[in-house]
Amino acid sequence: MTRVWLDALEWECCGDPFSVGDDVDFVIEHRTPFDGFIRQLGVELAATVDAFEARHPQGSTDDRVLGRVTRVQIVVQETIERFALRRPGHGAPPDAEMPAAGELWPLSGRDLGNGFFIGNRPSRWMRVSTPVPEAVELVPSDSVPGERPESDDGVTKNDLNGPEPSERRLRIRRGWLVDVEETDL
Repeated sequence: MTRVWLDALEWECCGDPFSVGDDVDFVIEHRTPFDGFIRQLGVELAATVDAFEARHPQGSTDDRVLGRVTRVQIVVQETIERFALRRPGHGAPPDAEMPAAGELWPLSGRDLGNGFFIGNRPSRWMRVSTPVPEAVELVPSDSVPGERPESDDGVTKNDLNGPEPSERRLRIRRGWLVDVEETDL
């Protein structure tokens, strides 16, 4: 049995769904947990991972895990979300001037002609998320991507232009642990 880590950011954009019982072919980036993974998700969890899947491999790799999925667990981590006042160069154009209190950032974009304009306006506040080390829960699932065990976001774009939103705790999906019974597919 080989336990493979699938990173949520990479799989949510580019991974093909699969379920327990399906055959998989994972390209492996490395077999040893890196320091940041251990610090964020904890020594105990890191010790159970045999391989780290590479959704976007850099170069060619012959290291693969091929076999049948026997178990899927969603890795959910508690995160503290705070808000920081956006400043020029930090999500707003570097040459931007701070708007006065209560005013919105100027709209930046491009005039496409014939009355068409495309652009966006940075919000007043930036989200700053800090994972709570080792505050991890494993949620059984039948598939990847599977259920969404995250907390409800609740903060809208309009909330990010008013007074500072309050700090809050969220549960964020960090990835999946996938147990694979290796075979020669």
